[in-house]
Amino acid sequence: MRSVEDALQIEIPDNARIIRNLISGIQYVQDHVVHFYHLHALDWVDIVSALKADPAKTSTLAQSISDWHNSSAAYFKGVQNKLKAFVESGQLGIFANAYWGHPAYKLPPEANLMAAAHYLEALDWQREVIKIQALLGAKNPHAQTYLVGGMAIPVDPNSQNALNAGSIAFISEIAKKAREFVEKVYIPDLLAIASFYKEWAGYGSGVGNFLSYGQFPNDTRINTENSYFPRGIIKHKDLSKVHPVDHTKIMEYVTRSWYEYPEGDAASKHPWSGETNFKYTGPKPPYEFLETDKKYSWIKAPRYEDMPMEAGPLSRMLVAYASGHKRVKEVIDSVLKKLNVGPEALFSTLGRVAARGVETLVTAEMLPVWLDELAANMKRGDYRIHNGEKWDPSTWPKEAKGYGFYEAPRGALGHWIKIKDGKIENYQCVVPSTWNGSPRDAKGQRGPYETALIGTPVADLNQPVEILRTVHSFDPCMACAVHVIDATGKEVTRIRVV
Repeated sequence: MRSVEDALQIEIPDNARIIRNLISGIQYVQDHVVHFYHLHALDWVDIVSALKADPAKTSTLAQSISDWHNSSAAYFKGVQNKLKAFVESGQLGIFANAYWGHPAYKLPPEANLMAAAHYLEALDWQREVIKIQALLGAKNPHAQTYLVGGMAIPVDPNSQNALNAGSIAFISEIAKKAREFVEKVYIPDLLAIASFYKEWAGYGSGVGNFLSYGQFPNDTRINTENSYFPRGIIKHKDLSKVHPVDHTKIMEYVTRSWYEYPEGDAASKHPWSGETNFKYTGPKPPYEFLETDKKYSWIKAPRYEDMPMEAGPLSRMLVAYASGHKRVKEVIDSVLKKLNVGPEALFSTLGRVAARGVETLVTAEMLPVWLDELAANMKRGDYRIHNGEKWDPSTWPKEAKGYGFYEAPRGALGHWIKIKDGKIENYQCVVPSTWNGSPRDAKGQRGPYETALIGTPVADLNQPVEILRTVHSFDPCMACAVHVIDATGKEVTRIRVV
């Protein structure tokens, strides 16, 4: 939408800006907590070890780091009994696919039991808090109420079929629950677990270049740079300078991708001129096993000024930190102090995990702020939600092109569009996992995933949990990498996308 709004120069009403911020904000909070507990925790937490824990000691541990209400010995004993039933049944369900007993696990049994309990709590919590997106966006994760020029959900305090005072109160209560869990469960767990794995501040450094398009606009200007999380680029881990973002400096290579450019594999293209041409028509995939000196990926290789860039929470928090963002700086400095590490620890696997937590907390704090802005507009009688002045294609220029920046939970998401005679002539997007999971380019430069894995110690090649720790720290999109193959071509695992 932002790319079309840019192409047609459509400015959205303030209420639409706020509702978009609320939808994005609760998605950040829910998505990051789900990532921490349900997609990443088992890289660090040994669930089976929790069976050996003393529930009374677990209670003491939990109460030492938080005043969360579910922290009694009886509560943790109940969770332990559930886990025991899973194990004794031989059907581990959600806990089946992990490397239990791996020597890389370092948490004591009591910490494992505490984390397992919160894993289960987070399942119920996330279902409740995402109701904000269901109310405002009608669907999660792909909201249905977005329109070019604004939003489709009406605002009217006198209508039961629109956002009204009751809706605001409902959202407010859920936002409080979201923030409380983040403050009293997620952040304390993150700090507790990280304290046992401080050596991971020395692994997973990556490419050292970080891109943030900025998120949560403070005004309604098209592609505004005035956002709560600022726009910018950090090069070579240098936090002393934040560089501006110029979308014309973004190019994509297909040198090692299963696509073709008419100009050849050494060429790169800006998304406005981008092509996604896959011409292989054989009965099998275009490979027998992966060869990195040839084409080996379905992902293109985007580059900024010919440099690979990392996208995601770490990039956003580093750009905010280096830009002097007051609240981000306060929270990051507090986390670094509690872990007794310096700012250099941010450039790591552990840094990505910590940055995601920082971002979740800071975003959760902003939900009531945006909600108050919406309520204030309604109180003033401002119910505008959509700008339809240029809705008629007959009023559009014969040719137009635009771009739109957005920061998805996983990172920088850019859309580029060309419109001709009222129709889309070309459309390209560069998504976060394309930046992070990109293969090598024409210069042989690796993408962030590949670079971050260099130097990672692996205790057991058949159970590479250390590899998972770094790759999962980026929060890769499942649809961008649906199978894992080892160096000999043997399939390790396959994820069926339905």
